[in-house]
Amino acid sequence: MRCAILGDIHGNLQALEAVLADAREYGCTEFHCLGDVVGYNANPGECLEIVKSLPGACVLGNHDHAAAGEYSLEGFSSSASVSLEWTRSLLSADQKAWLGSLRLQRQIRKTTLVHATLDSPESWGYVRGVSEAELSLACQRTPLCFIGHTHVPRSFGQGVGEMLLFENADGVELPRSPKLLINAGSVGQPRDGDWRAAYMIHDEESGGLWLRRVEYDVDSASRAVLAAGLPSKLAERLHKGA
Repeated sequence: MRCAILGDIHGNLQALEAVLADAREYGCTEFHCLGDVVGYNANPGECLEIVKSLPGACVLGNHDHAAAGEYSLEGFSSSASVSLEWTRSLLSADQKAWLGSLRLQRQIRKTTLVHATLDSPESWGYVRGVSEAELSLACQRTPLCFIGHTHVPRSFGQGVGEMLLFENADGVELPRSPKLLINAGSVGQPRDGDWRAAYMIHDEESGGLWLRRVEYDVDSASRAVLAAGLPSKLAERLHKGA
């Protein structure tokens, strides 16, 4: 079975549709979301409904949590706060209830899904380096865990530090040991200097894993952000992957 791992969609409908088409072309039959379905971009409701309908699991992200209720936006950037207030006004009660029902982490067979960290998922901490990764790996009970939140694809192995990710159609066979903690990157707002939508494919039978980059109509996504009255910074960063 091949699974598509989708991180940080953030209301970018154009990117999500392109990624789903690519994943289906590569034979993915399950689609697991690492949280932050909404926030930043112009189509939170549409993205939510698509994710909700997909065969697979979804975990709660900090933007999802904030959009689901009238929670404090302290700690969010000014542009994120504006987008979240706008998103709250747009989502239906049923959509907010669905977001609010999401769990902080899920285990799907031998894989764990979490948005932020495993050691303290409700604190929305970031795994940006080996020290943070080791804290999560110590709490990991499955051979493989996918995370999001930083919008930057990275891979860490317990006791061995950071490991290379692969961007090709053949993928790479996963080592059976040690445990792996992998950030799948961002579908809707990449921040590693590559504007293309990023996601991962995991072939559970072969142990294959690879990172995919997908071009999408970024101009349309950017125009939609501006048309919604959201901060221009959010439109500009889509072109920069930053």
